Amino acid sequence: MSDKPSVLFVCVHDAGRSQMAAAWLAHLARGRIEVRSAGSAPAEAVNPVAVRAMAEVGVDITAERPKVLTNEAVRDSDVVITMGCGDACPFFPGKRYEDWKLDDPAGQGIEAVRPIRDEIRTRVERLIAGLLSS
Repeated sequence: MSDKPSVLFVCVHDAGRSQMAAAWLAHLARGRIEVRSAGSAPAEAVNPVAVRAMAEVGVDITAERPKVLTNEAVRDSDVVITMGCGDACPFFPGKRYEDWKLDDPAGQGIEAVRPIRDEIRTRVERLIAGLLSS
């Protein structure tokens, strides 16, 4: 077991929002927080527009792959952040859950994905501040 706090980001396909959030958290926390992402119905690949949007800010997610949501991933995480996965997300008592209402980048162009990327960064910065100050 690690002393580091752990965060799981969950969306339906684990191809856009959750991948960007996980990448921001890994990038900004610099190893101080364990990061996971998963989807209730994972896509075949990460959304290429999300990859491009993150590349614009110097964060490379080209090697990432969508992962299936498991009970173990939830159990092993201190904080579970959902992004539109609805009732597909398992619930474990004692876990901290947050639901981030964010537009889905699926099918969107880069102009629409940039503000989503930037909103995720802002939320991740607040999350880091809260997790590392306690």
